[in-house]
Amino acid sequence: MNKISLTAALLMMSTTAFAQSAAETTGVNSLMGNAPKTEDFVTEAATSDMFEIASSKLAVEKADPATKTFAQQMIADHTKTSSEMKAMVDSGKVKAAIPAAMTTSQQSMIDKLNSLQGDDFNKQYHPDQVSPDQVSAHKDAVDLFKRYGDGGDNADLKAWAATTRPALEHHLVMAQDLDK
Repeated sequence: MNKISLTAALLMMSTTAFAQSAAETTGVNSLMGNAPKTEDFVTEAATSDMFEIASSKLAVEKADPATKTFAQQMIADHTKTSSEMKAMVDSGKVKAAIPAAMTTSQQSMIDKLNSLQGDDFNKQYHPDQVSPDQVSAHKDAVDLFKRYGDGGDNADLKAWAATTRPALEHHLVMAQDLDK
């Protein structure tokens, strides 16, 4: 029975049907300080951008003034990074596919935010940005860009990741300051 389970697990990890390598999705690359594969980097960065833009557009419509300011900055920065990455992929400089949609988990958070108004919205959006999980997500994004910027295998994308990372570091500080 154990041989069958091991074989099935190895087969699943090696199939190209999975969008990301097991090392990236399990956090092994991060723990080891290894750069992600180009395809994994593009997938992670693109879905993160999609989530930040969608959640922040809702915040601009529904949140208090301080949160709207934060959200407007997130929209501007993540729209810019999405456009830049798409241009590199479209030009052929980066050989990867940009996903068409955010992850199921991210979409669930958007659906929840979409159903809320006023203080209820703020109470959900703020924790989505500053909760230990989301601060961790901001830290993970900074780490992802650092690892790819330091050791990625595509020179153009590597340079872009390194120059984009300071904006992500600023987002982390802004998220941490949002509730202060």
